Amino acid sequence: MMSVCLCLCPAVQSQNLVTDNVAVVEGEVAVISCRVKNNDDSVIQLLNPNRQTIYFRDVRPLKDARFQLVNFSDNELRVSLSNVTLSDEGRYVCQLYTDPPQEAYADITVLIPPGNPIIESREGQVIEGNETEMTCTAMGSKPAATIRWMKGDKELQGKSKVEETYDTMFTVTSQLTFTVTKEDDGVPVVCIVDHPAVKDVQAQTYLVVHYKPEVKIVVEFPDGLPREGQNMELSCQAKGKPHPQQINWVKVDDDLPSHALITGPDLYIENLNKTYNGTYRCFAANSVGESYDDYILYVYDAPTTTPIPTTATTTTPTTTTISLPEATADTTPSTEPAAHDSRAGEGAPRAVDHAVIGGVVAVVVFAMLCLLIILGRYFARHKGTYFTHEAKGADDAADADTAIINAEGGHNNSDEKKEYYI
Repeated sequence: MMSVCLCLCPAVQSQNLVTDNVAVVEGEVAVISCRVKNNDDSVIQLLNPNRQTIYFRDVRPLKDARFQLVNFSDNELRVSLSNVTLSDEGRYVCQLYTDPPQEAYADITVLIPPGNPIIESREGQVIEGNETEMTCTAMGSKPAATIRWMKGDKELQGKSKVEETYDTMFTVTSQLTFTVTKEDDGVPVVCIVDHPAVKDVQAQTYLVVHYKPEVKIVVEFPDGLPREGQNMELSCQAKGKPHPQQINWVKVDDDLPSHALITGPDLYIENLNKTYNGTYRCFAANSVGESYDDYILYVYDAPTTTPIPTTATTTTPTTTTISLPEATADTTPSTEPAAHDSRAGEGAPRAVDHAVIGGVVAVVVFAMLCLLIILGRYFARHKGTYFTHEAKGADDAADADTAIINAEGGHNNSDEKKEYYI
Protein backbone atom coordinates (compact mmCIF):
# COMPACT_ATOMS: atom_id res chain seq x y z
CA MET A 1 0.00 0.00 0.00
CA MET A 2 1.31 3.45 -0.90
CA SER A 3 2.15 5.52 2.16
CA VAL A 4 0.37 8.85 2.59
CA CYS A 5 1.03 11.46 5.23
CA LEU A 6 -1.92 13.86 5.16
CA CYS A 7 -1.25 16.79 7.41
CA LEU A 8 1.84 18.43 8.82
CA CYS A 9 0.88 20.82 11.58
CA PRO A 10 3.10 23.58 13.06
CA ALA A 11 6.34 22.27 14.54
CA VAL A 12 6.77 21.70 18.26
CA GLN A 13 10.32 22.82 18.96
CA SER A 14 12.78 22.38 21.83
CA GLN A 15 16.11 24.16 21.82
CA ASN A 16 17.83 22.06 19.11
CA LEU A 17 15.17 19.40 18.41
CA VAL A 18 12.31 19.75 15.87
CA THR A 19 9.42 17.45 14.87
CA ASP A 20 5.92 17.72 13.35
CA ASN A 21 2.38 16.64 14.19
CA VAL A 22 0.93 14.04 11.82
CA ALA A 23 -2.64 13.32 10.66
CA VAL A 24 -3.11 10.03 8.86
CA VAL A 25 -6.04 8.06 7.54
CA GLU A 26 -6.68 4.74 9.25
CA GLY A 27 -4.90 1.92 7.42
CA GLU A 28 -2.34 4.16 5.76
CA VAL A 29 1.27 5.10 6.68
CA ALA A 30 2.44 7.76 9.13
CA VAL A 31 5.96 9.19 9.05
CA ILE A 32 7.60 10.70 12.13
CA SER A 33 10.72 12.84 11.69
CA CYS A 34 13.03 13.91 14.53
CA ARG A 35 15.44 16.62 13.29
CA VAL A 36 18.39 18.11 15.15
CA LYS A 37 19.86 21.54 14.55
CA ASN A 38 23.58 22.01 15.28
CA ASN A 39 23.97 18.47 16.58
CA ASP A 40 27.09 17.83 18.72
CA ASP A 41 27.02 14.03 18.20
CA SER A 42 24.27 13.57 20.80
CA VAL A 43 22.14 10.40 20.55
CA ILE A 44 18.59 10.60 19.09
CA GLN A 45 15.81 8.20 20.01
CA LEU A 46 12.05 7.89 19.36
CA LEU A 47 9.52 6.84 22.06
CA ASN A 48 5.85 5.78 21.69
CA PRO A 49 2.98 7.26 23.78
CA ASN A 50 3.74 4.67 26.47
CA ARG A 51 7.35 5.94 26.65
CA GLN A 52 8.68 2.72 25.11
CA THR A 53 11.71 3.12 22.87
CA ILE A 54 10.88 2.55 19.23
CA TYR A 55 14.30 3.43 17.80
CA PHE A 56 17.61 4.17 19.57
CA ARG A 57 19.77 5.69 16.90
CA ASP A 58 19.28 3.17 14.05
CA VAL A 59 18.35 0.22 16.27
CA ARG A 60 14.71 -0.81 16.86
CA PRO A 61 14.27 -2.33 20.35
CA LEU A 62 10.48 -2.51 19.98
CA LYS A 63 9.29 -5.69 18.29
CA ASP A 64 6.50 -4.02 16.29
CA ALA A 65 7.51 -4.63 12.68
CA ARG A 66 5.17 -1.90 11.43
CA PHE A 67 7.84 0.62 12.48
CA GLN A 68 10.57 0.91 9.89
CA LEU A 69 13.65 3.11 9.68
CA VAL A 70 13.41 5.53 6.78
CA ASN A 71 16.51 7.67 7.42
CA PHE A 72 19.20 7.98 10.09
CA SER A 73 21.98 10.58 10.23
CA ASP A 74 23.56 12.97 12.72
CA ASN A 75 20.78 15.46 12.03
CA GLU A 76 17.64 13.26 11.55
CA LEU A 77 15.87 10.14 12.67
CA ARG A 78 12.93 9.34 10.39
CA VAL A 79 10.59 6.39 11.09
CA SER A 80 7.45 5.14 9.28
CA LEU A 81 4.44 3.43 10.84
CA SER A 82 2.37 1.37 8.40
CA ASN A 83 -1.23 0.17 8.65
CA VAL A 84 -2.14 2.79 11.24
CA THR A 85 -5.02 1.97 13.56
CA LEU A 86 -6.97 4.04 16.03
CA SER A 87 -4.88 2.55 18.88
CA ASP A 88 -1.75 4.13 17.39
CA GLU A 89 -3.09 7.61 18.04
CA GLY A 90 -1.26 9.62 20.69
CA ARG A 91 1.85 11.68 21.49
CA TYR A 92 5.24 10.37 20.27
CA VAL A 93 8.47 11.71 21.77
CA CYS A 94 11.70 12.66 19.99
CA GLN A 95 14.48 12.65 22.59
CA LEU A 96 18.01 14.02 22.36
CA TYR A 97 20.56 12.83 24.92
CA THR A 98 22.08 16.07 26.10
CA ASP A 99 22.59 17.49 29.56
CA PRO A 100 19.82 18.06 30.39
CA PRO A 101 17.98 15.84 27.81
CA GLN A 102 15.80 17.58 25.24
CA GLU A 103 12.41 16.41 24.00
CA ALA A 104 10.05 17.31 21.13
CA TYR A 105 6.54 15.94 20.71
CA ALA A 106 4.73 14.69 17.58
CA ASP A 107 0.98 14.06 17.95
CA ILE A 108 -0.44 11.43 15.61
CA THR A 109 -4.11 11.91 14.78
CA VAL A 110 -5.88 9.01 13.10
CA LEU A 111 -8.63 9.99 10.65
CA ILE A 112 -11.50 7.60 10.00
CA PRO A 113 -13.61 8.40 6.92
CA PRO A 114 -17.39 8.03 7.09
CA GLY A 115 -19.13 5.18 5.39
CA ASN A 116 -21.09 5.80 2.20
CA PRO A 117 -23.83 8.33 2.94
CA ILE A 118 -27.41 7.13 2.98
CA ILE A 119 -30.13 9.42 1.61
CA GLU A 120 -33.78 8.76 2.38
CA SER A 121 -37.04 10.49 1.43
CA ARG A 122 -40.20 10.61 3.50
CA GLU A 123 -42.25 9.71 0.42
CA GLY A 124 -41.33 8.41 -2.99
CA GLN A 125 -43.76 10.66 -4.85
CA VAL A 126 -44.67 14.24 -4.00
CA ILE A 127 -47.68 16.24 -5.21
CA GLU A 128 -46.96 19.70 -6.57
CA GLY A 129 -47.18 22.37 -3.86
CA ASN A 130 -46.57 19.96 -0.98
CA GLU A 131 -43.52 19.78 1.28
CA THR A 132 -41.08 16.90 1.14
CA GLU A 133 -38.50 15.84 3.72
CA MET A 134 -35.18 14.11 3.09
CA THR A 135 -32.45 12.89 5.42
CA CYS A 136 -28.80 12.10 4.75
CA THR A 137 -26.68 10.09 7.21
CA ALA A 138 -22.87 9.78 7.38
CA MET A 139 -21.87 7.12 9.94
CA GLY A 140 -18.68 6.14 11.79
CA SER A 141 -16.31 8.99 11.05
CA LYS A 142 -13.55 10.67 13.02
CA PRO A 143 -13.75 13.60 13.30
CA ALA A 144 -17.43 14.36 12.59
CA ALA A 145 -18.25 15.01 8.94
CA THR A 146 -20.21 17.95 7.55
CA ILE A 147 -23.11 17.57 5.11
CA ARG A 148 -24.27 19.89 2.31
CA TRP A 149 -27.33 19.69 0.03
CA MET A 150 -27.73 20.53 -3.67
CA LYS A 151 -30.99 20.56 -5.67
CA GLY A 152 -29.96 20.78 -9.29
CA ASP A 153 -27.42 23.61 -9.33
CA LYS A 154 -28.85 25.34 -6.24
CA GLU A 155 -27.48 24.77 -2.74
CA LEU A 156 -30.05 24.21 0.03
CA GLN A 157 -29.58 24.51 3.78
CA GLY A 158 -30.30 21.49 5.96
CA LYS A 159 -30.29 20.94 9.74
CA SER A 160 -27.50 18.67 11.03
CA LYS A 161 -27.31 16.58 14.18
CA VAL A 162 -24.05 15.01 15.47
CA GLU A 163 -23.96 11.92 17.71
CA GLU A 164 -20.78 10.52 19.34
CA THR A 165 -20.52 6.77 19.84
CA TYR A 166 -18.72 4.90 22.60
CA ASP A 167 -15.54 4.43 20.55
CA THR A 168 -15.13 8.18 19.90
CA MET A 169 -16.67 7.86 16.44
CA PHE A 170 -19.31 10.24 15.11
CA THR A 171 -22.56 9.86 13.17
CA VAL A 172 -23.97 12.94 11.43
CA THR A 173 -27.58 13.22 10.20
CA SER A 174 -28.82 16.16 8.11
CA GLN A 175 -32.50 16.87 7.48
CA LEU A 176 -33.77 18.88 4.49
CA THR A 177 -37.34 20.19 4.04
CA PHE A 178 -38.62 22.16 1.04
CA THR A 179 -41.73 22.74 -1.11
CA VAL A 180 -41.77 21.14 -4.56
CA THR A 181 -43.10 22.46 -7.87
CA LYS A 182 -43.77 20.64 -11.13
CA GLU A 183 -40.46 21.99 -12.45
CA ASP A 184 -38.70 19.89 -9.76
CA ASP A 185 -39.85 16.65 -11.38
CA GLY A 186 -36.76 14.62 -12.34
CA VAL A 187 -34.33 17.09 -10.69
CA PRO A 188 -31.48 15.40 -8.73
CA VAL A 189 -31.10 16.10 -5.00
CA VAL A 190 -27.51 15.47 -3.85
CA CYS A 191 -26.16 14.95 -0.33
CA ILE A 192 -22.44 15.88 -0.20
CA VAL A 193 -20.23 14.73 2.71
CA ASP A 194 -17.11 16.74 3.54
CA HIS A 195 -14.37 15.09 5.62
CA PRO A 196 -10.57 15.55 5.79
CA ALA A 197 -10.03 11.85 5.07
CA VAL A 198 -12.06 11.64 1.84
CA LYS A 199 -13.19 13.73 -1.10
CA ASP A 200 -16.26 13.68 -3.35
CA VAL A 201 -18.35 11.42 -1.15
CA GLN A 202 -22.01 11.90 -2.03
CA ALA A 203 -25.38 10.27 -2.54
CA GLN A 204 -28.24 11.43 -4.71
CA THR A 205 -31.87 10.78 -5.46
CA TYR A 206 -34.30 12.12 -8.07
CA LEU A 207 -37.51 13.93 -7.25
CA VAL A 208 -40.76 12.46 -8.54
CA VAL A 209 -43.39 15.21 -8.60
CA HIS A 210 -47.01 14.58 -9.56
CA TYR A 211 -49.03 17.51 -10.94
CA LYS A 212 -52.40 18.03 -12.60
CA PRO A 213 -52.58 18.33 -16.40
CA GLU A 214 -51.62 21.41 -18.37
CA VAL A 215 -54.15 21.79 -21.23
CA LYS A 216 -53.86 23.69 -24.52
CA ILE A 217 -56.25 23.68 -27.51
CA VAL A 218 -54.60 23.82 -30.95
CA VAL A 219 -56.46 24.51 -34.24
CA GLU A 220 -55.33 21.92 -36.78
CA PHE A 221 -57.43 23.39 -39.61
CA PRO A 222 -58.62 25.64 -41.18
CA ASP A 223 -55.54 27.86 -41.29
CA GLY A 224 -57.36 31.18 -41.50
CA LEU A 225 -60.69 32.43 -40.18
CA PRO A 226 -63.36 29.73 -39.90
CA ARG A 227 -66.12 30.26 -42.49
CA GLU A 228 -69.44 28.69 -43.26
CA GLY A 229 -69.19 25.40 -45.13
CA GLN A 230 -65.64 24.64 -43.99
CA ASN A 231 -64.52 21.79 -41.72
CA MET A 232 -62.66 22.32 -38.45
CA GLU A 233 -60.44 20.16 -36.25
CA LEU A 234 -59.40 21.12 -32.71
CA SER A 235 -56.70 19.14 -30.88
CA CYS A 236 -56.56 19.02 -27.08
CA GLN A 237 -52.92 18.77 -25.94
CA ALA A 238 -52.62 17.74 -22.26
CA LYS A 239 -49.47 17.13 -20.24
CA GLY A 240 -49.36 15.98 -16.63
CA LYS A 241 -47.91 13.42 -14.23
CA PRO A 242 -49.25 10.83 -14.21
CA HIS A 243 -50.27 11.22 -17.86
CA PRO A 244 -53.94 12.27 -18.25
CA GLN A 245 -56.12 9.22 -18.72
CA GLN A 246 -59.33 11.07 -19.54
CA ILE A 247 -59.98 13.88 -22.05
CA ASN A 248 -63.48 15.26 -22.67
CA TRP A 249 -64.96 17.89 -25.02
CA VAL A 250 -68.04 19.99 -24.20
CA LYS A 251 -69.70 23.13 -25.50
CA VAL A 252 -70.30 25.63 -22.73
CA ASP A 253 -74.03 26.24 -22.07
CA ASP A 254 -75.05 24.12 -25.06
CA ASP A 255 -74.74 20.70 -26.68
CA LEU A 256 -72.04 19.80 -29.16
CA PRO A 257 -73.12 20.10 -32.83
CA SER A 258 -74.72 17.00 -34.30
CA HIS A 259 -71.92 16.80 -36.89
CA ALA A 260 -69.18 16.90 -34.21
CA LEU A 261 -66.94 13.83 -33.99
CA ILE A 262 -64.58 13.18 -31.04
CA THR A 263 -61.57 10.95 -31.71
CA GLY A 264 -59.26 10.66 -28.72
CA PRO A 265 -58.09 14.20 -27.90
CA ASP A 266 -59.39 15.66 -31.21
CA LEU A 267 -62.73 17.35 -31.97
CA TYR A 268 -63.80 17.32 -35.65
CA ILE A 269 -66.72 19.49 -36.90
CA GLU A 270 -68.03 19.27 -40.47
CA ASN A 271 -69.79 21.95 -42.53
CA LEU A 272 -69.49 24.91 -40.18
CA ASN A 273 -72.37 27.35 -39.83
CA LYS A 274 -73.13 30.23 -37.50
CA THR A 275 -75.29 28.12 -35.21
CA TYR A 276 -72.07 26.46 -34.07
CA ASN A 277 -70.71 29.72 -32.60
CA GLY A 278 -69.81 29.43 -28.92
CA THR A 279 -67.17 28.33 -26.42
CA TYR A 280 -65.72 24.83 -26.74
CA ARG A 281 -63.97 23.43 -23.67
CA CYS A 282 -61.50 20.55 -23.34
CA PHE A 283 -61.14 18.83 -19.95
CA ALA A 284 -58.15 16.64 -18.96
CA ALA A 285 -57.85 14.77 -15.65
CA ASN A 286 -55.43 12.53 -13.77
CA SER A 287 -55.11 11.32 -10.18
CA VAL A 288 -53.95 14.75 -8.99
CA GLY A 289 -56.71 16.91 -10.45
CA GLU A 290 -58.50 18.32 -13.50
CA SER A 291 -57.72 21.23 -15.84
CA TYR A 292 -59.32 22.70 -18.96
CA ASP A 293 -58.79 25.13 -21.83
CA ASP A 294 -61.37 27.09 -23.88
CA TYR A 295 -61.69 27.94 -27.57
CA ILE A 296 -64.22 30.57 -28.71
CA LEU A 297 -65.58 29.76 -32.17
CA TYR A 298 -67.02 32.49 -34.41
CA VAL A 299 -68.01 31.39 -37.91
CA TYR A 300 -67.72 34.00 -40.69
CA ASP A 301 -69.67 34.22 -43.92
CA ALA A 302 -68.59 31.98 -46.77
CA PRO A 303 -66.20 33.63 -49.28
CA THR A 304 -68.05 35.47 -52.11
CA THR A 305 -66.82 37.31 -55.25
CA THR A 306 -67.90 40.96 -55.68
CA PRO A 307 -68.58 41.93 -59.40
CA ILE A 308 -66.34 44.62 -60.89
CA PRO A 309 -68.27 47.96 -60.76
CA THR A 310 -67.89 49.97 -64.03
CA THR A 311 -69.44 53.34 -64.95
CA ALA A 312 -69.23 54.84 -68.50
CA THR A 313 -69.83 58.52 -69.35
CA THR A 314 -70.23 59.67 -73.01
CA THR A 315 -69.53 63.21 -74.13
CA THR A 316 -69.28 64.88 -77.52
CA PRO A 317 -66.88 64.26 -79.05
CA THR A 318 -65.09 62.07 -76.43
CA THR A 319 -66.09 59.14 -74.15
CA THR A 320 -64.72 58.67 -70.60
CA THR A 321 -64.86 55.31 -68.82
CA ILE A 322 -64.02 54.96 -65.09
CA SER A 323 -63.54 51.48 -63.55
CA LEU A 324 -62.88 50.42 -59.96
CA PRO A 325 -60.31 47.72 -59.17
CA GLU A 326 -61.65 44.25 -58.47
CA ALA A 327 -62.59 43.60 -54.85
CA THR A 328 -63.32 40.19 -53.48
CA ALA A 329 -64.79 39.19 -50.17
CA ASP A 330 -61.88 36.91 -49.27
CA THR A 331 -59.57 39.84 -48.47
CA THR A 332 -57.94 38.97 -45.17
CA PRO A 333 -57.01 41.45 -42.41
CA SER A 334 -53.36 42.27 -41.77
CA THR A 335 -53.26 40.61 -38.35
CA GLU A 336 -53.57 36.91 -37.60
CA PRO A 337 -56.53 35.78 -35.43
CA ALA A 338 -55.98 35.08 -31.76
CA ALA A 339 -55.04 31.50 -30.89
CA HIS A 340 -58.18 30.75 -28.87
CA ASP A 341 -60.78 33.12 -30.38
CA SER A 342 -61.82 32.89 -34.02
CA ARG A 343 -63.49 36.32 -33.79
CA ALA A 344 -60.16 38.18 -33.90
CA GLY A 345 -60.16 40.72 -36.76
CA GLU A 346 -63.99 40.54 -37.07
CA GLY A 347 -64.54 44.06 -38.47
CA ALA A 348 -62.08 43.83 -41.37
CA PRO A 349 -64.30 42.13 -44.06
CA ARG A 350 -67.19 44.56 -43.46
CA ALA A 351 -64.88 47.57 -43.76
CA VAL A 352 -63.82 46.35 -47.21
CA ASP A 353 -67.51 46.00 -48.36
CA HIS A 354 -68.34 49.54 -47.27
CA ALA A 355 -65.36 50.94 -49.19
CA VAL A 356 -66.47 49.21 -52.40
CA ILE A 357 -70.04 50.51 -52.10
CA GLY A 358 -68.85 54.06 -51.40
CA GLY A 359 -66.60 53.98 -54.45
CA VAL A 360 -69.44 52.86 -56.72
CA VAL A 361 -71.77 55.61 -55.45
CA ALA A 362 -69.06 58.26 -55.97
CA VAL A 363 -68.51 57.17 -59.58
CA VAL A 364 -72.26 57.24 -60.37
CA VAL A 365 -72.68 60.75 -58.92
CA PHE A 366 -69.66 61.98 -60.87
CA ALA A 367 -71.05 60.52 -64.10
CA MET A 368 -74.44 62.21 -63.57
CA LEU A 369 -72.80 65.60 -62.97
CA CYS A 370 -70.77 65.25 -66.18
CA LEU A 371 -73.95 64.39 -68.14
CA LEU A 372 -75.84 67.43 -66.80
CA ILE A 373 -72.97 69.75 -67.75
CA ILE A 374 -72.80 68.38 -71.30
CA LEU A 375 -76.59 68.69 -71.83
CA GLY A 376 -76.59 72.23 -70.47
CA ARG A 377 -73.90 73.32 -72.90
CA TYR A 378 -75.74 71.68 -75.82
CA PHE A 379 -79.03 73.51 -75.21
CA ALA A 380 -77.24 76.80 -74.63
CA ARG A 381 -75.64 76.67 -78.08
CA HIS A 382 -79.05 76.22 -79.91
CA LYS A 383 -81.03 78.85 -78.04
CA GLY A 384 -81.43 82.54 -79.48
CA THR A 385 -83.74 85.51 -80.25
CA TYR A 386 -85.16 86.32 -83.78
CA PHE A 387 -85.65 90.03 -84.58
CA THR A 388 -87.09 91.71 -87.85
CA HIS A 389 -87.96 95.22 -89.10
CA GLU A 390 -91.34 94.28 -90.59
CA ALA A 391 -93.30 96.72 -88.42
CA LYS A 392 -90.70 99.39 -88.18
CA GLY A 393 -93.14 102.13 -89.46
CA ALA A 394 -95.64 101.44 -86.76
CA ASP A 395 -93.15 102.36 -84.11
CA ASP A 396 -93.12 106.04 -85.26
CA ALA A 397 -96.92 106.52 -86.03
CA ALA A 398 -99.06 108.90 -83.98
CA ASP A 399 -102.21 106.79 -84.22
CA ALA A 400 -103.41 103.45 -85.45
CA ASP A 401 -104.46 104.59 -88.92
CA THR A 402 -101.15 106.20 -89.58
CA ALA A 403 -99.39 103.05 -88.32
CA ILE A 404 -101.34 100.93 -90.82
CA ILE A 405 -100.51 103.25 -93.68
CA ASN A 406 -96.88 103.29 -92.64
CA ALA A 407 -96.87 99.53 -92.30
CA GLU A 408 -98.31 99.05 -95.74
CA GLY A 409 -95.75 101.39 -97.11
CA GLY A 410 -93.14 99.41 -95.42
CA HIS A 411 -94.16 96.31 -97.36
CA ASN A 412 -93.55 98.06 -100.58
CA ASN A 413 -89.96 98.54 -99.64
CA SER A 414 -89.40 94.92 -98.96
CA ASP A 415 -86.03 94.99 -100.58
CA GLU A 416 -84.79 97.03 -97.65
CA LYS A 417 -85.96 94.46 -95.15
CA LYS A 418 -83.13 93.06 -93.01
CA GLU A 419 -82.98 90.23 -90.58
CA TYR A 420 -80.67 89.83 -87.65
CA TYR A 421 -79.80 86.56 -86.07
CA ILE A 422 -78.25 86.57 -82.69
